[in-house]
Amino acid sequence: MVESLIVAQPALRAPEEDPVPRAPKSHVVQFVDIHGHRRAFVKMGKGPALLLLHGLACDHTTWAPVLDKLARRYTVIAPDLLGHGQSAKPRADYSVGGYANGMRDLLTVLGIDKVTVVGHSFGGGVAMQFAYQFPERTERLMLVGSGGLGSEVSPIIRALTTPGAHQALGVLTLPGLRHLETAVMRALSRTGSATLHDLDEIADILNALSDPEARAAIRHVVRAVVDWKGQIVTMGDRAYLTEAMPMAVVWGRHDHVIPVQHANNAAMLAPGARVEVIPDAGHFPHKDAPERFVKILNEWVSQTKPASYSRARWRRLLSEGASRPAPRLRAVETA
Repeated sequence: MVESLIVAQPALRAPEEDPVPRAPKSHVVQFVDIHGHRRAFVKMGKGPALLLLHGLACDHTTWAPVLDKLARRYTVIAPDLLGHGQSAKPRADYSVGGYANGMRDLLTVLGIDKVTVVGHSFGGGVAMQFAYQFPERTERLMLVGSGGLGSEVSPIIRALTTPGAHQALGVLTLPGLRHLETAVMRALSRTGSATLHDLDEIADILNALSDPEARAAIRHVVRAVVDWKGQIVTMGDRAYLTEAMPMAVVWGRHDHVIPVQHANNAAMLAPGARVEVIPDAGHFPHKDAPERFVKILNEWVSQTKPASYSRARWRRLLSEGASRPAPRLRAVETA
């Protein structure tokens, strides 16, 4: 049974912590139990299905600036991944493959057979895994400032894998200290400096991590995909499979979480992919340049045909892929 809740501002954000709320138009957050765990999601619009997957420690509200525009053309499904937002935060499987399975199950409950998958940051890794595990249900794949395209990642994310990081986050998210930190971050983000571009969104993440269950879930997620050297999970050895479906890559020029050079890696791994770098955007190009982002997505969808799964073609790609050397990616410096 699916339950609904009408909301007019992002979930889990107290008004006093964000004096300038950037809420979307009123939309409906729905809930469904899958395997005994509550899943929260927004489903709106009509047309071909579009699955939007958010990044680490975010939730569906990260897509707020583009939800209404996209819903004019698509049936948009924007879930809170397990351990995030209003979804349950159990002691469970937080691997990339586990998340892909969860999205398969959610779409099945909603009666949706095929989707164009759009994944941001960690959600990009989930999107790639979904496309790999369920090619028969994937029409297109768009990666936005995505993980999985190289080993480099922000030192802050690497630090989350170290002993004591969970306890340190507990201290940093204590009410008084957190309010001061987030106020400073939001003020710095408005200075116009490219280096400080993403601090407003990081303040939102810090607020979300004030929940101990959320911190525990994020710890499991990070340890599954990152170690002290950087990203563990990569699409490098399976990139040739993108020959079977349209792929696009969108990045912000001033991304200081995952380097923009990873967009070049995507072009090497999947030569047929459309690659777009948005000049005035950071790690959240869909929030920094929503009009440009929607235009890129609409053009890409209209100019490509949805993938049609062929078991014979997939078998051929897998057989030939074993003899293909993976592209050698050049390491880049992180900001």
